Amino acid sequence: METLKKAGILLTRVVISLALLIFLLRQVDLRSLLGLMRRADKLLFAGAAGLYVVVYMLCFLRWKTLLKAAGIDLGLKQLIPPYAGGIFFNIFLPSSIGGDVVRSFDLAASTRRTPEVVASALVDRLSGYGGLVIVSILSLIAGTSMITERSVYVSVAVIAAVLAGLLLVLFNSYFYRKINAMLASPVTGSLRATLGSIHTHTHIFRHKKKAVGLSLLISLGVQLLSPLTSYLLCRSLGFDIGLIYFFVFVPIIGAVTMLPISIGGLGLRDALTVYFFAQAGLGRNAAFAMSLLGFFIMLVLAAVGGITYVFTLHHRRVQSRPAPGV
Repeated sequence: METLKKAGILLTRVVISLALLIFLLRQVDLRSLLGLMRRADKLLFAGAAGLYVVVYMLCFLRWKTLLKAAGIDLGLKQLIPPYAGGIFFNIFLPSSIGGDVVRSFDLAASTRRTPEVVASALVDRLSGYGGLVIVSILSLIAGTSMITERSVYVSVAVIAAVLAGLLLVLFNSYFYRKINAMLASPVTGSLRATLGSIHTHTHIFRHKKKAVGLSLLISLGVQLLSPLTSYLLCRSLGFDIGLIYFFVFVPIIGAVTMLPISIGGLGLRDALTVYFFAQAGLGRNAAFAMSLLGFFIMLVLAAVGGITYVFTLHHRRVQSRPAPGV
């Protein structure tokens, strides 16, 4: 029964992704869309791809920093394969955090230190979300005169409120007890158990302020570079709109695609890109093409990650296998 339920949820997310893509394709001129992508400036496209690589490297450094703070100080040879696998599975699993589960499971299996690995992945994602919120708020303040659509302000307020709620529940004992008591019912039992597990795991980092601060600093770098990748893609298509729009819209889109609604954010990311950038005067064809080019880069990097993961899987399994008699 549980397997059927999970399969049903997965199927629903696939259907949502496909439905959103089909809807968008019906709203654009497919010939013009493909023409835009074929004529994209190769140098600017390469620059965007290079920034994607830098973003992934910074995210890797952030995770390594948190692992070291949790007492897991491993070399690149041990950490790159699970991280590469995470990049690959982020494309195909629900939301943009499915790969976090894969890399955590993989590293926990080889290190036998599940609590620390899970905690590092949770704080890694949380600090990334924190950087995203900070950049979106500061950018919105800077671009108040250019951005007048109410939905943008509501979106930023919502993602900021979510961050505040997460921090209070995870790191404040009083709020955690209150929320835990509210979830004391059979209907919310699984949610309560999940919340308790997350609270316990992240507790490891309550006194690791230096590592958490450094991870947040790295996250700010990531969230400053991510909008630039979209900006370069937009320029590669021959369109030039205000850079401030990218610093406001891209973090919002990134926050929403973390929700387990679609597969790897596909369809959802594209629909949000078309919706928000229309407010900056960017046409549907251009916005959709920009999103698809970004997804293509992610797909190529994910393929590289998948190959790395697969070709090192057997070696890592042999290494992590207990010796006879142990």
